[in-house]
Amino acid sequence: MVQKESGEIVQGDKTGDLTLADMVKAYIKKKYAKPGNVFLGVAHRLDRPVAGLVVYAKTSKALTRLNRMFSSGEVHKTYWAITKNMPPEREGELTHWIVRNEKQNKSRAYATEKPHSKKAVLRYRLIAHSDNYNLIEVNLLTGRHHQIRCQLSAIGCPIKGDLKYGAPRSNPDGSISLLAHSIDFIHPVSKEPMHFEAECPKSDIWDAFER
Repeated sequence: MVQKESGEIVQGDKTGDLTLADMVKAYIKKKYAKPGNVFLGVAHRLDRPVAGLVVYAKTSKALTRLNRMFSSGEVHKTYWAITKNMPPEREGELTHWIVRNEKQNKSRAYATEKPHSKKAVLRYRLIAHSDNYNLIEVNLLTGRHHQIRCQLSAIGCPIKGDLKYGAPRSNPDGSISLLAHSIDFIHPVSKEPMHFEAECPKSDIWDAFER
């Protein structure tokens, strides 16, 4: 389990930038004095401007089992999102049909099924609010491209700093205010229940909500 900072990339992309996976492999190689190449499997991904927990597998056997667990919904992830606008209801379930535009690296949510769309479902609840912002907890029931960003924007609640999905201004550090906050699963080898929570990013708004 690794905590990703906003701006880091989980695995290689067209930018060629150093990845979080590269850094984790270098750490494992040094810590355990491993000869040769170090295996590191990517079990899931976070968008580059998103912070929070990322699961990597140190063996191919663990990766195969983790992939199966993610696909079957046995891994439970909770996200925190900060929005300017309050959702229409304090809690609820959102269902949309999402169409991905790969050229723009963007998705669009529709209320009804469209050609080439995929069904997207999440549950949310408002867990805190201040005079200016709201903290929304999100549980994904499906895993679609930019799902949380896209679906919250579709109900008039773009995530703070997320210009791509309708936020009026960016965050100073280029992040969006979305955190992969916690994750629960059964360890694929030891079979022990595992629970992890991420630290909130360092900012006045996150600090206020965390308190």
